[in-house]
Amino acid sequence: MQKNNNSIALFILILGLCAAVYVHHSVKPVWLEQSYVYDTYTTDAGQLAYKYKGKEVLIGELVPYRDSALNQANLDKSNQAPPMSQQWVRDENKQIKLLKPAFHYSLWSLLPALITIALCLLTREPLTALFSGIVTGALILGQYDLIDKVIIPTIATEGTAALLVLYLWLLGGLLGIWSKTGAAQAFALFMTRHFVKGQRSAKLVSWFLGVLFFQGGTMSTVLVGTTVRPLADKAKVSHEEMSYIVDSTASPIASVLAFNAWPAYVQALIFIPGVSFLATEADRIAFFFASIPFSFYGILAVTGTLLLSLNITRFSGARIRQARHRALTTGQLDADDAQPLSAKELQSSDVPQGYRPHVLEFVLPLTTLIGIAVITFITLGSPKVNWAFGVALLLSAFIALGKGMSLTDLIDGFGNGLKGVVLASMILMLAVTIGSLSKEIGGGLYLVSQLGESLPFWCLPVLLQLITMLIAFSTGTSWGTYAIAFPLALPLAWAVAQSQGLANPELFMMVCFATVLNGSVYGDQCSPISDTTILSAMTTGCDLMDHVKSQLVPATLAASLAAVLWTLTVFFFA
Repeated sequence: MQKNNNSIALFILILGLCAAVYVHHSVKPVWLEQSYVYDTYTTDAGQLAYKYKGKEVLIGELVPYRDSALNQANLDKSNQAPPMSQQWVRDENKQIKLLKPAFHYSLWSLLPALITIALCLLTREPLTALFSGIVTGALILGQYDLIDKVIIPTIATEGTAALLVLYLWLLGGLLGIWSKTGAAQAFALFMTRHFVKGQRSAKLVSWFLGVLFFQGGTMSTVLVGTTVRPLADKAKVSHEEMSYIVDSTASPIASVLAFNAWPAYVQALIFIPGVSFLATEADRIAFFFASIPFSFYGILAVTGTLLLSLNITRFSGARIRQARHRALTTGQLDADDAQPLSAKELQSSDVPQGYRPHVLEFVLPLTTLIGIAVITFITLGSPKVNWAFGVALLLSAFIALGKGMSLTDLIDGFGNGLKGVVLASMILMLAVTIGSLSKEIGGGLYLVSQLGESLPFWCLPVLLQLITMLIAFSTGTSWGTYAIAFPLALPLAWAVAQSQGLANPELFMMVCFATVLNGSVYGDQCSPISDTTILSAMTTGCDLMDHVKSQLVPATLAASLAAVLWTLTVFFFA
């Protein structure tokens, strides 16, 4: 079956590459006027200027709007690319605007995203699927030098470099040192001795750890799964329940307690020039946090796992209820026909001989990490995630060295941590690249031109939710979905808000932002090809498809309730 899928995927890829070459040579781009309004002021020298990323930018010569080569009327007359990349104009109402031309290739603009989704659905491998989407997008633009002209310029940006440093060095290094010192296992042992008395307390501890490790993704899944499995197995908690609790707190909680790497990554994808509350990186991070109350799916998903931990199972579906009944009556943690995934390599300890782990080696760095993130958010307006992870990493290292661990063992642990997140970092790099290409090719502009004027505004949040659920389920990655969806979704949301004259466009944008964020989390969480789904089953010892099928009902219920809440919010308050 998989061999047939690979053959179909190869055929689709070849067809997509041929189509991309055809688009570049035969399809004329549709040019559109894009106007941006900034808060301008007059300098002491009498020149017009505006602030961009905290720096003063002078405005050049102003021309009347009707004379600009970049207004829509003149763009429609021309069959060629505009003669300039931007121009400042003054319109009939004396308002100063910056005009920039943008283009799309109609439905062809969505080709890179469609190729990526199709290949990931068929091959179940996001790395090659994302790279194939990048190649397709590059061919549409006529860029044949992928390394020097496409990938390196994306990586060289400040935001992407900071993201890779955070995720690869700081996060990976911290995980590696915790593995070497046995800090997480010591914390689990402490919790087992003092708090776990039976099934309910075992599940509550698991839920608490899922909330505590709110960094999201594979890190939370591996840490929580490996830490709670021994205590859960001892308390006879079914593996279906445990895998659901681990999976449904890993990413959903990261979208709610967002003092982690998520805002730093997402903010780079939601810049819309001319929208004042998304103008700077600090503005976009503040927008992320202001949108958290609308993360209804994340809130409901985490609440659902809490209810399950309290043995309230009416909402959780027949499979989880049957699993709980089986474990209670027979002590059997898996179904009769289950094939649990082995996770020995994730449970093994790498502590050097003679080193004695202590619970404070985990608690102190984690408390420091959370404290720095929260304090910098309160005092500076945005959490300094790099500072938080950097200090936590150094503190863990100094504690280990102070307790007698050799520098060689410490560096070995740090290196193992880096190895563990290399693949994830590669996926992030490619995800950012395809997001940039998708934006340049104009997929978002095309959707705006098709839907911006006619779509009822109250339908858009649920539409975005369904689209991102489908993409994330097909690709198995929420962050990859963000790279595809955000450059399309937020310009569309802004166009709808402006064209339909909404009284509160910022609230409408927050809700649409939350639907993309949460819809992607749902699709990733429920996808059988998602790394977090597989790791949740692997670390808890559950059969993969038993885990997927058992969590589908409560996750879908939470997503359905969230859809109703999003619709009601924009209908009555936007």
